[in-house]
Amino acid sequence: MIRGNAVIGQSGGPTSVINSSLAGVIEAAKDSPGITGIYGMRYGIEGFMNEWLIDLGSQPGRVIKGLRSTPSSALGSSRHKLVEQDFPVILEVLKKYNIRYFFLIGGNDTMDTIHRVEKYCRENNYELIGTGIPKTVDNDLFGTDHTPGFASAARSNILNVMQAGVLARDMQKVDKFVVYQTIGRDSGWLALATALAAKKESDAPHLIYTPEFVFDRDKFLTDVEKCINNYGYVSVVCGEGLKYADGSPVSQSGTRDKFSNIEFGAMGGASVGLNLHGMIHREFGFRGEFQITESLIMCDMVRASRLDLQEAYICGTKAVEIAEAGETGYMVSMIRLSDKPYRIEYGKSLLGDVAVKAKPVPVDYFNEERNYASRKFIDYMLPLAGELPEFVELEKITP
Repeated sequence: MIRGNAVIGQSGGPTSVINSSLAGVIEAAKDSPGITGIYGMRYGIEGFMNEWLIDLGSQPGRVIKGLRSTPSSALGSSRHKLVEQDFPVILEVLKKYNIRYFFLIGGNDTMDTIHRVEKYCRENNYELIGTGIPKTVDNDLFGTDHTPGFASAARSNILNVMQAGVLARDMQKVDKFVVYQTIGRDSGWLALATALAAKKESDAPHLIYTPEFVFDRDKFLTDVEKCINNYGYVSVVCGEGLKYADGSPVSQSGTRDKFSNIEFGAMGGASVGLNLHGMIHREFGFRGEFQITESLIMCDMVRASRLDLQEAYICGTKAVEIAEAGETGYMVSMIRLSDKPYRIEYGKSLLGDVAVKAKPVPVDYFNEERNYASRKFIDYMLPLAGELPEFVELEKITP
């Protein structure tokens, strides 16, 4: 077994459970005979190149334990994309601190970072074991059944849609619709998960639109009208990455910058949720609401899934196990064995098979109309979300 120090980093967007994975790596690394010291990189690979390191091995036990119930990214994060001139700098820092174990917790871009650093070190005869710990609320990583962080963000979305749905149901004589926008630029896992909010057909959400399919404005408005006629109101959930058939984003606005380019998203004072809201209002003249949570669901510890917290921690410990075995260039993966009862096993996936790729939601996880979840997806999602509250509705008993 190679002996040397370990460094751990967090990258990309935060989650409610990323620090639980960090705790898992730290505690397992402390027990490893091959790991002599444990460092954390402040602000990801960007901070590592600047030698912004913190001694994780000397942290008090209460702090490491507390990480398992602390949201966001305790080490700080970065979205720096490596360029060729970065690699010599990284190698020099690795040598200076005798770092032989390189752990990063993150998504597909993060796995690309580990993959490229590990490859560069190998080509330059520096022995380094690079291991990835999966993380992303988008759940779009290949090589694993699901990713730590997804279940908790999904649960937060589900609870938001449940409660907003009750509000919309009771306020339907004032507001006829509500649009809820969730993050998910390239895939619709988070949006589709909100289907668990509905206990019966009339419950919110009624319609779900994701980036996996082209957005059709006319079909959307037809769907909306049908729901309002059936239920008295409509609850719409949308992913932020919806696009029209020509590839233009639904989030674009008519605002133009000084170069006459159309501004997208927030910079244009627009969003998917806002634009869908405008379509409904202009077509039918109804009042309605839109809700956009953005990053709030990524650090909602109060609603975190217990299963998610547990699995995130185990993924951290499994990363150390893989590294101790001398295996480099892998990401920890979770393999589902069954839905009922829920059973998984932990394995590993090659970083090259994971890096820079986004996993879409499978087609059979949608209904035939492509505007809601199928039973197959509900079965996939139920164990991840955990127990959900039950709300009541007054029975229509007249005096």
